[in-house]
Amino acid sequence: MDLFAESILVVDDDPYIQETLKDRLESLGYRVLLAADGQQALELLEHQDPQLVLLDIEMPGMKGLDVLKEIRRKERDVPVIMITAYGSIDLAVQAMKEGAYDFIPKPFDPGHVALVVEKAMERQRLKGEVEALSEEIDKRYRLIPGTSSKTKQAIDAAKKAAATKSTILLLGESGTGKELFARAIHNWSERKDRPFVAINCVGLSKELLESELFGHEKGAFTGAHQLKKGKLESAHRGTVFLDEVGDVSAEVQTKLLRFLQEREFERVGGTQLIHVDVRIIAATNRNLEEAIKQGRFRQDLYYRLNVVPIILPPLRERKEDIPELAQFFTTRFSKEAKKVSTGITPEAMEKLIAYDWPGNVRELGNVIERAVVLGPGPMIHLEDFAPRIVALEPKVPSGSFSYHDVVDGYRREVILQALAQTEGNHSAAARLLGLERSYLLKLLKSLHIP
Repeated sequence: MDLFAESILVVDDDPYIQETLKDRLESLGYRVLLAADGQQALELLEHQDPQLVLLDIEMPGMKGLDVLKEIRRKERDVPVIMITAYGSIDLAVQAMKEGAYDFIPKPFDPGHVALVVEKAMERQRLKGEVEALSEEIDKRYRLIPGTSSKTKQAIDAAKKAAATKSTILLLGESGTGKELFARAIHNWSERKDRPFVAINCVGLSKELLESELFGHEKGAFTGAHQLKKGKLESAHRGTVFLDEVGDVSAEVQTKLLRFLQEREFERVGGTQLIHVDVRIIAATNRNLEEAIKQGRFRQDLYYRLNVVPIILPPLRERKEDIPELAQFFTTRFSKEAKKVSTGITPEAMEKLIAYDWPGNVRELGNVIERAVVLGPGPMIHLEDFAPRIVALEPKVPSGSFSYHDVVDGYRREVILQALAQTEGNHSAAARLLGLERSYLLKLLKSLHIP
């Protein structure tokens, strides 16, 4: 018998029943534990960890229902299938009310036993997978790496806001970790056990974004063959993260404003009002106040979203966070790639700190993932990085080696490379660097780039 097979505890005072079930379950590949009475069963449960219990409802001494109640009292989450004799169906129904998963009647039908057991075990496996995935997600988003003063300020503000029901607006350049913050806020809030639903508003047509947010009725448009619930409806009592909300069309802005005001909406093609309780976290890398002046964003919607604004600083302004972030990504991607990691060499770390990261945290994550996947050994070396990280040299005045001079040198080099690739087009260069055009123009001026 495979010692690593899933185990099932059979509790029955009849040796014949014990052996019959043992033979059947072992033929299905399970390891079987046997108990002749309720007390022995509870003792086994204290020292073993079976994935399923088959429990006789009628036993001398401690009855099956009493054993079931004791299992549930101790908050053991193992599914229990009751074994019932003819005439004890009422007791089986009572057991179901007490938390039994199912029941099988005597005399046994081998096929029925196999079916009920397999269904219970499959449910337990899926539950375990969901719990493991949930735990992994929780670990990934529970902590935000970074110890700089700007990061701490953002985290403190996020934790305070998480304890409220207020709408939150995350502001920052592309790649600064806005979704990471949104998930962390959800996990810090009372809604953490409810759904977290993320919607990226970029690249979706007005019709598709409306359908994603609000859902649609059957026949609402060509291809709407059946009713579909929207993300707002699916996230009831949870959190909806609207990424790049600054790119939403005027029509969707109007619908979104109404929802934020009334907490109700209609599906596309529908007339019934649907009320939901969701917390909205929005994010953008755009200057919404500038967009309001240009008539591209509603001012009243901005005020509804901007209840608790949290600014996420770019990585170039918090370089002291880079070592911790780099180690965070190294551990994460090594685990995903099933590789052993011993860290990053000092020479490689110096390059990471010196680089200006126009793509912010997202770019750092990509660089580390590439190094982990393609690197030959457990330690990340300088040669494991992309050429732009290794080859980039600071342009500093002769004899000046201050930190700010070095950083400015890197900034100049990165911006000049972007301008060269875009033939001097400021808007295209800003998009390439993940910056606002207005911010790029300020950099050009401050770095004396013509």
